[in-house]
Amino acid sequence: MKDFIVKSIPQEQTHDWILNKHYAKRIPPIMFAFGLYDQDKDLQGVCTFGMPTRMFNSGFAIFGGRLEIATYELNRLVMNEGLPKNALSFFLGRCFKAFKKPTCLVSYADGNMQHHGYIYQATNWIFTGKTESRAKFVDKNGKEIHERTIWSRYGDEKNALASGEITKHVQGGKYRYFMFLGDKKQVKEMKNKLVYHIESYPKGDNKKYNASYSPKIQRILL
Repeated sequence: MKDFIVKSIPQEQTHDWILNKHYAKRIPPIMFAFGLYDQDKDLQGVCTFGMPTRMFNSGFAIFGGRLEIATYELNRLVMNEGLPKNALSFFLGRCFKAFKKPTCLVSYADGNMQHHGYIYQATNWIFTGKTESRAKFVDKNGKEIHERTIWSRYGDEKNALASGEITKHVQGGKYRYFMFLGDKKQVKEMKNKLVYHIESYPKGDNKKYNASYSPKIQRILL
């Protein structure tokens, strides 16, 4: 992959990709953003990380209080089609190098959208089963509304549903994956103290989404 480079980028540069090319069509909380550039210095993919759910902030719930590790969520990964076969693993590997060690990463594949996490399986993440089912709030246009928005806009769930503008759907859990970054000793310790049972990778047919959208050409400025 000598013709490709990975650089930290302003989170604003990811918005076009996330809103128009990623199936979720929603910008998550972003702390770190990275771009994959080709030999012409054109942006070919973005990857973003943010804070995980509150219970995973320090890794306490991940390691049962026996280990406190900085934890982040890989919350968006979007790339153009037609790239070399190993472009994905190269991209993620370079992103991982940017984090101080030891670090724990968590990410999810949405089985409700017929995703199984093959991206994570291909790059050797640890699979630990599904999260619990959750409520999903959707507006009249079919756009998912975050629970925090429900509370700030309507005061509580009851008022939101009574407004007729919001509907509630119960979704099955998402597939949960972990990646441990560190030297051999650190990775071994994290695996040994992981409170979740490591399971075999889930399999099934993934639903393909239209990812043909071409983001505006963005180049590295020298």
